[in-house]
Amino acid sequence: MLGKPVEQLSMRKGREALQSYLERAEALPLRDYVPLIEGSESELRDHDACRGRMEKAIPDDDINYTLISLLILEEYGRGFSTADVGRAWLRFLPGAIVFTAEREAYSRLLADAGMGFPSGAPPAFDIAECSDNPYNDWIGAQIRADLYGWVAPGEPTEAASLAGTDAALSHRGDGVHGAVVIAVAGSLIGAGWAPQKAIEEAASYIPSESASAGAIALGLSCATDSDASQLHAEFEGMSPVHTVNNLALVAWGLSRNPDDFSAAIGDTVSAGWDTDCNGATVGGLWGLTGREIPASWLSGWNGLIETSLSGHAVLHLDEVVDRTVALIN
Repeated sequence: MLGKPVEQLSMRKGREALQSYLERAEALPLRDYVPLIEGSESELRDHDACRGRMEKAIPDDDINYTLISLLILEEYGRGFSTADVGRAWLRFLPGAIVFTAEREAYSRLLADAGMGFPSGAPPAFDIAECSDNPYNDWIGAQIRADLYGWVAPGEPTEAASLAGTDAALSHRGDGVHGAVVIAVAGSLIGAGWAPQKAIEEAASYIPSESASAGAIALGLSCATDSDASQLHAEFEGMSPVHTVNNLALVAWGLSRNPDDFSAAIGDTVSAGWDTDCNGATVGGLWGLTGREIPASWLSGWNGLIETSLSGHAVLHLDEVVDRTVALIN
């Protein structure tokens, strides 16, 4: 919810426009939800996620996918297949709110699934073809991976396998690598690892020559920098929703603020690119440290999570937490 109002501002107009808005709002350093400047409403979207206007966590694709992961594990267990992920999408996920690689994969599912596929029969087509799309190294799979680390504390290999199986529906290469790193880091932090060490170790679960591994190394090396200018210079011209640049920013934001939740998510979001995705990823990983998250970040939700998922319009936070914990072996 922190990065949601400024997501389109960041992605369409760039980091400078994002920084300008936050400066005018007297919200730098960013340590609370984004204020809505009177007379500047057109600059932001999703005003109901702004400070003082929030009454619940409003629908967002990052939240949708985390909850779908929960539903997949509840129905199929840890032995779920990539085809089972496709079945869950067709059952719960409206096609109008999927984007880039997920939209391409979803379109293929709709075109080829037939009546037998959703019912549990093996797909009549090669499910791997869904990931043959021009966006398969963008951020989508990385934002779907969180829960697979949460439910497997101290089981990084298991977390990597779960995230990779999910990611394979729509992604390949660095698109899958980003998902694996986030799940493994979550597994390790949940088992007591320090965030920076967890991110470093998670990089060993992907090819060392991959762009994702290089991005993590760069993000960690810049952790003492006061802003993310070096990362923006390195990845100039890359899509703001690519896996690699956003993964570098996650490593940067998480490792530079291991003792301050508000600073970790605030600095990450104000650094730009895919603001809601990166803020959520860093916040989710930081929360696994077991340290207290300031109550102000949750009070505005009133315990309510809205989603776009069929049959799950409103969920209660405590219920979702309990269901997630129940999946831990």
